[in-house]
Amino acid sequence: MVRIVNYKERQVEDGRIFFVLELQGGVEMVMSQETNQFYATAKRAFITSTFDEETCKALLGTSMPGKIEKQECEPYQYTVKETGEMIILNHRYVYMPEVESPANEDKAVQRLFAEEHTFSQNGVLEEELVD
Repeated sequence: MVRIVNYKERQVEDGRIFFVLELQGGVEMVMSQETNQFYATAKRAFITSTFDEETCKALLGTSMPGKIEKQECEPYQYTVKETGEMIILNHRYVYMPEVESPANEDKAVQRLFAEEHTFSQNGVLEEELVD
């Protein structure tokens, strides 16, 4: 599950305004390469939306099925806000919605057929046949 934790206003080149939602995944424990101690963190990703600001505000705290995954991309420059250091990254974090797997769909169909006795075979309710 991911949670909507924030939203930000963005502007298109032609001046139009739109909003992006900031998503955060679950807590993960990561070992520091410097101290060898664990610390808690969470992956974050942004997704565009068609919502107005009031809707974005109302969505804060909403959970959605899915996860945030690391995805390789073309290298780009990134400035670390805390230090001002510029680094080159070749990944980004993206939201991956939870989808029904074909195996789960097959199980649902199997359950339906396994319970087909619950359906009328002749178009007449069995209760009407019993007198």
